[in-house]
Amino acid sequence: MFESLPDRVSVYEVSPRDGLQNETAIVPTTKKQRLIEALAASGLTRIELTSFVSPKWVPQLADAEELCTLVDIKGSGVAYSALCPNIKGMERAIACGMPEIGIFISASETHNKKNVNKTIDETLATFVEVCAAAKQAGIKVRGYVSTLWGCPFEGAIDPRRGLQIAHQLVELGCYQVSLGDTIGVGTPLQTRDIVRLFLKELRPEQIALHMHDTRGTALANVIVGLECGVRDFDASIGGLGGCPYAPGAAGNLATEDLVFTLHGMGIQTGIDLDRLWEAGRVAESIVGRALPGKVHKAGVRSLRS
Repeated sequence: MFESLPDRVSVYEVSPRDGLQNETAIVPTTKKQRLIEALAASGLTRIELTSFVSPKWVPQLADAEELCTLVDIKGSGVAYSALCPNIKGMERAIACGMPEIGIFISASETHNKKNVNKTIDETLATFVEVCAAAKQAGIKVRGYVSTLWGCPFEGAIDPRRGLQIAHQLVELGCYQVSLGDTIGVGTPLQTRDIVRLFLKELRPEQIALHMHDTRGTALANVIVGLECGVRDFDASIGGLGGCPYAPGAAGNLATEDLVFTLHGMGIQTGIDLDRLWEAGRVAESIVGRALPGKVHKAGVRSLRS
């Protein structure tokens, strides 16, 4: 262990979308803006802003267009993105001037149907049109493959199914594919095997890890990913979020916990941990409940002692 650690990694912040979509109460748009500005002020340079999905299914993100008018999505030095499940969402993203979009699919047929009401093949067919429109508009595309470590409905998932899907996403134009442990069942040896499988056929910069901390193993899995060669990790401030269509999926990896650990290992992120912690306090104030992140609760002082 720790023989192949990088000098620097990239952190992809998902709380404004993946975090807030899971809240029961709808957060006002101006409060979302306040959170996003606090996140950007910490030095985060990749932030998932919102999702252009039907307000019927995700009312928490019905204000996508309004939010885009409040955030400087092109001139701030931050790479903002938004999820787009279909061509209608893509058209909304283009109209808002989004520089990057995300497309999402599950390695589990059952979870995919519950999440987007389509089979995996139907979802991929939809992405052909979405990615073509993105390419024509000069918009970058990032992909997500969820439930790779396990599905709440099907149980264990053969990671080779996910690898096949990832190849198809790359062929469609995704510059990176984020691999998701949607329900937080992953363990270090399993993570090692999954990452090694993917790195046999994809370059390190083509994959990211999106770990949930439902069972307290997210950071252990991140460290295994680092050792294997992964250099991109998704996280959510304070541990906000989960998946509304995956029972038991609560608990995204907290950004503060990730950055605290990386900095303590001598790995740079470009993020100011103190200001990141302050962003976590903003997140907690706008959702009106305590957040589960460990550094969020304990503070960052011990790193400097």
